[in-house]
Formats: sequence, structure tokens, C-alpha cells
Amino acid sequence: MSWLYLFLAGLAETGWAIGLKYTDGFTRLWPSVFTGLGMALSFMLLSIAIRTLPVGTAYAIWTGIGATGTALLGMWLFSEPATIARFACLGLIIIGMVGLKVVSPA
Repeated sequence: MSWLYLFLAGLAETGWAIGLKYTDGFTRLWPSVFTGLGMALSFMLLSIAIRTLPVGTAYAIWTGIGATGTALLGMWLFSEPATIARFACLGLIIIGMVGLKVVSPA
């Protein structure tokens, strides 16, 4: 169950990271509220996951999910460059996350 919480925490991190773009420096009320709620949810789920998962592994996977999801959504929503090099780098992040999962004792 901890891995599910960690995955959901990573998705919530992606949500609040993308939400930052819509807050316009926290000058827009509702995007700021939803971004803040996403932050709180992400941290709460991460804190639940690290009850039983190694903190280093959980943190690396949490940030990896967030970074990968944010980069992909940035390409889709904000027309950020979608180059082969960027996808290759994201692939390396994913390989690292899978590797950490495979060697994790939990």
C-alpha cells in the first residue's frame, strides 16, 4: 500500500508543480488555493509512504515522478520543447526510479 501512496504523492507533486504556472506568482486566488492543496496532499501522502519505505528511496521516486510528470505536462500544456534528448533524459529518470524500486527492501 505504501507504494500506492508514494505514486499518488508523485502525481500530486506533478499537479502542484504545474499549478504554480497558473498561480501567476500566487497572485491568482483559486489556482493558488488548488496548488496549496496539491502541495499539502503530496506531502501528506509522502509522509504516509515513508512510514514503511526507506526515506531515500521514497524521496527519490517521489521527485522522479514529479519531475517526469511535470516535464511531460509542460511539453503538452505549455509547448515546451519535446526533443529526443529531453525524452532520453526522462527515460533515465524512469530507469533510476524502477531500479530503486527493484532493489528496495520494502
